[in-house]
Amino acid sequence: MSNFRRAAAGMTLAEHLAEARSRFLKSAAALLVAGVVAFVIYPEILKVLQHPYCAAVPHHCTFLVTNPLDGLTLRVKIGFFGGLLLSSPVLFWHLWRFVAPGLKSKERRYAIPFITASVLFFSGGVVVAYFSFGHAIRFLQAIGGHSLVTDYNPNQYLGLFLMMMFIFGVTFEFPVVLVALELIGVVTPRQLLRSWRYAVIAITVAAAVFTPSGDPLSMLAMAAPLTVFYFMAIGVGKLFKK
Repeated sequence: MSNFRRAAAGMTLAEHLAEARSRFLKSAAALLVAGVVAFVIYPEILKVLQHPYCAAVPHHCTFLVTNPLDGLTLRVKIGFFGGLLLSSPVLFWHLWRFVAPGLKSKERRYAIPFITASVLFFSGGVVVAYFSFGHAIRFLQAIGGHSLVTDYNPNQYLGLFLMMMFIFGVTFEFPVVLVALELIGVVTPRQLLRSWRYAVIAITVAAAVFTPSGDPLSMLAMAAPLTVFYFMAIGVGKLFKK
């Protein structure tokens, strides 16, 4: 039975659970395959992730490993986060296909734009975090003072870096969520426009709280686009309501 027919006929709790299980298993399989690919091409990914460090400390950007298990832990970590990024189109697709039966036929036609926008905004957040991280490294070095010798543990460095990219990617889904809420009638563009001052304050506070590196430039790199996205979402919501 197609999603459209299930939506028209109504799904029982057992059917909802079966659908959720199917989507979850398919998403997990996609994540596993993409993770294996990222695990295999780990050396190339490591060079890319090391670049901001080398840009900040040109003549001394090697990693210090003090634990025999650090290399394995690092490779598994990169495999997971790399797999998450590579499989994100499939993950967003299954998320949408799970939600779609509960939507009206008019709302379901936005599937491709929704998935495309989700992938693009997530990727955009990752890119912004990547280019902001070099400045974060310089800030953290400067605030620690010149008497400190920089010799990062790769797991700690990449743990912070990957977490930063992940958080930026997730927060950059903000306009997609807002537009979706507008489409299903939870909020209206008029309500969002009236609350823009509170939204800007909330975005600024969220950027200060959720930016892992804690440096001002990275906070600005998160807060400024989210503020622009907020007003963009209002405009897109108005267009869809016409």
